[in-house]
Amino acid sequence: MVQVDRCKVPAAFWRAAEQMGVLPPALLRLARLPASLHVGGQAYVTTAQYFALLTGLEALTGDPTLGLRMVREVETAIYPPSSLAAFHARDYRDGLARLARFKRLCMPEQLHITEARNECTILAEWPFATQAEPDICVDITFASLVELGRRATGRPIVPRRIDYARHGAAHPAHQDYFGCPIRMGMARNLLVLDRADLDHPFPGHNPDMLEMLTPALGAALGELDAKGSVAQQVTIMLKRSLASGQPSLSDTAKALGMSERSLQRRITEEGFTFRDLLAKARHDLGRRLLADPAADVDEVACLLGYQDTTSFYRAFREWEGMTPNRWREVHGTDKAFLH
Repeated sequence: MVQVDRCKVPAAFWRAAEQMGVLPPALLRLARLPASLHVGGQAYVTTAQYFALLTGLEALTGDPTLGLRMVREVETAIYPPSSLAAFHARDYRDGLARLARFKRLCMPEQLHITEARNECTILAEWPFATQAEPDICVDITFASLVELGRRATGRPIVPRRIDYARHGAAHPAHQDYFGCPIRMGMARNLLVLDRADLDHPFPGHNPDMLEMLTPALGAALGELDAKGSVAQQVTIMLKRSLASGQPSLSDTAKALGMSERSLQRRITEEGFTFRDLLAKARHDLGRRLLADPAADVDEVACLLGYQDTTSFYRAFREWEGMTPNRWREVHGTDKAFLH
């Protein structure tokens, strides 16, 4: 499966921002994005730019519950086809599966859904993220998944619990909306549903609509895969395997189901070397690991596949122009790098 670092920003986003009292030019200026990005309706941005848009919107409204509001106040009718298909599914389980499958038509966020015993655990991952996922982004994802169940089943779906990586006390609005225990300061952001709720049928199940939407969405995914960058695939793969040592070209080729020669050729055609991609993977992952104040620098170096801390310091100076400790001092209060 190919991933592309492209997030779709629909025209409805700019209209919603204006309804909340935020003018697009002001938001774009704060997010350090082109002033004309909103002109013409739909736009595409990278993961980092998408995060900047959402954190900027939250900052300009001063509302820490904005993510919940954005989901609650959006009418189902204006959802994109990739999300709309989920509302016509057979039941909640089918709806979640369709949402997870087609979500990457809009953005590279991956939903990992696991069922075990009486629980269904959902973890969201942003493969191109070089910083912690903003709180507002987590709220939008979790609220969207719960809202799907509530609107499509007609039942007051209540999660078993929510784990937030953010610190501090849970906001009363979050407690009121989700209606379940919320644990703060956890290792990961997790939405845990009652597995029995997944069997609830969707009264609006529409096989004819799905018969039209599914092939079209599947074809769109195929086109997305065909246009995907091998370099991006390699970078993602390297980030996942760095902790076990320095991955080789042959190991990466095997993991991607390609010959070493073919992979080398594809990387070269895209203007990179394997060494370039390994450095990028280490740089991106290093920034994210260092954003956690509890992570020891020696431990970060090890997780990035360096045999000694000195080598990590040398590489980090080349990337950022400063030591890891100095980088932490500079970005320590930058909300974009914190949970």
